[in-house]
Amino acid sequence: MNLGDDDFSLFDLPRRFAQDRADIDARWKTLAAQVHPDRFASHGASAQRLSMQWAMRVNEAHKRLRDPLKRAAYLCELGGVDLEAHSNTRMPGDFLMEQMAWREALDDAHDVLAVQALDEQVAAREREWLDKAGHLLDDKNDAAAAAQLVRALMFVTRFRADIDKRLDALGH
Repeated sequence: MNLGDDDFSLFDLPRRFAQDRADIDARWKTLAAQVHPDRFASHGASAQRLSMQWAMRVNEAHKRLRDPLKRAAYLCELGGVDLEAHSNTRMPGDFLMEQMAWREALDDAHDVLAVQALDEQVAAREREWLDKAGHLLDDKNDAAAAAQLVRALMFVTRFRADIDKRLDALGH
């Protein structure tokens, strides 16, 4: 293993969006066991520090690989596309209109059922966009187009957190 390997190489996985979550988790458990600091307790401070670095690297890779949005963003970066997530706020007009409609629907939702219905609608759109991003990354090798979807999906993630807050406020 090499600390500089990308997450896919580290986990011995193909560099693709489409992954089996159970496979990612199984590989993480194997790697985490191999580099766990307790295994190096009798090898001295230097070996323990290196083991700690490895453990952090394996855990960081696991978090990125197991989350489809983080995995898509990472693949865009590996494809040479800077997401510019904090500075690039350009979005297509239809996307912006849909977001405004969702915001209005959330503002107008005054009961749990209405908020849950909106969440289901947004979750379906999220799945659709994740599938499309995966297709762009795996089949079209178009990280630039996928990056635009990833930025949109980041908004959706934040919006779904707002939906969760509203559900909590409604006592659900």
